[in-house]
Amino acid sequence: MQLSNEEIRRYSRHLILPEVGLAGQKKICSTSVLCIGAGGLGSPIAMYLAAAGIGKIGLVDFDTVDFSNLQRQIIHGTEDVGRPKTDSAKATIHRINPNVEVVVHAVRLSSENALEIIGQYDIVVDGTDNFPTRYLTNDACVLLKKANIYGSIFRFEGQASVFAPHLGGPCYRCLYPEPPPPGMVPSCAEGGVLGVLPGIIGTIQATEILKLALGKGSSLTGRLLLFNALEMKFRELKLRRDPECPLCGEHPTLTRLIDYEQFCGVQPEPVATGSNPDEVTVQEMKRVLDQPSLGIRVIDVREADEYQIARIDGVPLFPLSTLPQRFTDLDPNTQYYLHCRSGVRSLKALHFLREQGFKYLKNVKGGILAWSEEIDPNVPKY
Repeated sequence: MQLSNEEIRRYSRHLILPEVGLAGQKKICSTSVLCIGAGGLGSPIAMYLAAAGIGKIGLVDFDTVDFSNLQRQIIHGTEDVGRPKTDSAKATIHRINPNVEVVVHAVRLSSENALEIIGQYDIVVDGTDNFPTRYLTNDACVLLKKANIYGSIFRFEGQASVFAPHLGGPCYRCLYPEPPPPGMVPSCAEGGVLGVLPGIIGTIQATEILKLALGKGSSLTGRLLLFNALEMKFRELKLRRDPECPLCGEHPTLTRLIDYEQFCGVQPEPVATGSNPDEVTVQEMKRVLDQPSLGIRVIDVREADEYQIARIDGVPLFPLSTLPQRFTDLDPNTQYYLHCRSGVRSLKALHFLREQGFKYLKNVKGGILAWSEEIDPNVPKY
């Protein structure tokens, strides 16, 4: 391929690097990358790859832009709220570099479509935020012999690596053979994330992609890079391929894609509210608050800092983190409705209290987000 005069001007700072030069820039422009996720990690990855001249960028995402995304997902703007993330990301990429081909896959990556989608690209970058998709991406990449540029973030910490058994390194399963129990690791929506953190980890992932495209430098294959933003420290762990790995080991038993929701213990959503006997709606919660004579208590199991952001009048705070020490303050013969931000942590609280002998417990589906949406819009959503 030949670079136009406009492209030579655009990539001039690459061209004068001896490690890149004209031949290297042509390699970059001939490389295709699939970005799974157009959110926190996907934003800096896609934007820097576009600026660098990656020839073809695929975007896999089925979500729409929400106000809560804007604090870190810099590929989207305020005017994009409500818009499909793939459309918003494509528009931003083309503003950065109209020479880049952008292919939109506005679908949920699944066992049915992963091999077909991933097979179209040279390199895959993992910008996901859930374990089923992470294991699915890893397995499909190993089966197709594609490099999987891994990154993950939570609160103030992040990690990155390159999983590529065909290049001599381990796969994600070598590091994490089994997923954590469902709900054990909170999502960014539940635990929060420093806005700049995905920028740091995402640009590390983008750097690894460009190095692979160029065939230069030492990649993170066989290494796990750990970053702590509060301490401003990097650490590195050596990773080895597990000879017993069911996917990339010496005697693999996993030769096709599986049901990753089931593998990770993710339960399907109930068909309708009420099909889960442990759940009540925010409308039922309001009825209980309006009628104290019912004798049902509502408690908020979020943390104190969240309680300051948004609260419901008449609902006391009883943080989940304090339950192991304070559950004796509650009456096991009283019925409790438990709520949190979205219903995840209150369900954990329900299970914990049930183990302590509490029988009369209900989880408020949707938590304070549903309350704001359906009962009182003056309560902030966060």
